[in-house]
Amino acid sequence: MKSYRKELWFNIPKRMDFVNITPEIEECIKASGVKEGLVLVNAMHITAAVFINDDESGLHHDYKKWLEKVAPHAPIEQYRHNDTGEDNADAHMKRQIMGREVVVAITKGKLDFGPWEQIFYGEFDGRRRKRALVKIIGE
Repeated sequence: MKSYRKELWFNIPKRMDFVNITPEIEECIKASGVKEGLVLVNAMHITAAVFINDDESGLHHDYKKWLEKVAPHAPIEQYRHNDTGEDNADAHMKRQIMGREVVVAITKGKLDFGPWEQIFYGEFDGRRRKRALVKIIGE
């Protein structure tokens, strides 16, 4: 069995944004040489997420609007976590909703996706350097 590991680094200039990382994951699969197996992609920060969905700008807009309703950033005093001097309690909650990781099957050296599926890095407390882990195992 083969094993491959890579860290993808991000510095998202906005507080909240989504980045399609599917091309980077496809390059990792190619580099790994794995034809049949699994790829795990996970955010290595507790204010970021990795998720699968459609790469459609209206949907991304709707996600941002919905997430802000569910866990609004302001007023920051509404969160006990922010009593520590932080201002990112909402980002932790948004990450919990969107998820830490995805696992996708690799078949014949390709991501085995359904229609329209893409992998995204979601940032909820941006403007600093963060990373996602790519781990591939298989034959």
